[in-house]
Amino acid sequence: MSVEILDGSTIFDFVQDEEAFNVSVTDRFKWLDSDQDGLLSYAEMVKEFGSLRVMEKHYGVDVKTEPEEISRVYGVIFEQFDRDANGKVDLDEFREETRRMMLAMAEGMGFLPVQMALEEGSFLMKAVERECSKLLLPPA
Repeated sequence: MSVEILDGSTIFDFVQDEEAFNVSVTDRFKWLDSDQDGLLSYAEMVKEFGSLRVMEKHYGVDVKTEPEEISRVYGVIFEQFDRDANGKVDLDEFREETRRMMLAMAEGMGFLPVQMALEEGSFLMKAVERECSKLLLPPA
């Protein structure tokens, strides 16, 4: 984990870079697809949701959240990814929902810089790394 500074344009530019975004999404999808069947089940997605600890933290402090509430929220999130409601998430569904969520985050952040703790390998960290690599390149 590292603390980085980013804004909405960092995220927006990352999503608009089709190659960088698609490689990142495909890599994450393959990592989540533990049974290698080309589809993500609810159980495979729950591992990702759990690693984010969205429901178990409040301003960085552990909080007690009822398992039923966590299950309900994870179910709603899974439904957002499973657009055809077949109980599995394919790569296209995963990519499009990730794109939608990232763009919503960029829109919500706006263009004022925000300091944020980011997990290594997260989509936000990939966006920051992409932006930094562009800044370090010599002018053409």
